[in-house]
Amino acid sequence: MFEEILNRFGEIHERATVKTVFGEPYQVAGRTIIPVAKVSFGFGFGGGRGDAKDGGGEKSGPSGAGGGGGGRVSVRPVAVLEVGPDGTKVKPIVDVARLAVAGMMLVAWNVFWVTYTVRRCKAR
Repeated sequence: MFEEILNRFGEIHERATVKTVFGEPYQVAGRTIIPVAKVSFGFGFGGGRGDAKDGGGEKSGPSGAGGGGGGRVSVRPVAVLEVGPDGTKVKPIVDVARLAVAGMMLVAWNVFWVTYTVRRCKAR
């Protein structure tokens, strides 16, 4: 089983190339368009072993085990390279939803601290 996991890591390593980040170029109206993405990999594993006793205090046979694992792969578009007769331009892709969530979190953080400060001042 451990060998199979290591083989999977090898496959991921082989796929993590420049082609993963820079997409296939497209020809559009005399310009070359190249998509650019951010690629992230993350993995974790755990394990365990041991002897356990029953809750009643009676000895039981050797027991205990454990294990677990997980992984994540994320690919997110971040920009487009535009190569044309007038040069190369990098056009970032703005994730409006991500900006909106960050803005809402900032507003919530400020509301929390203003409310906290007002309550502390009233308590004095």
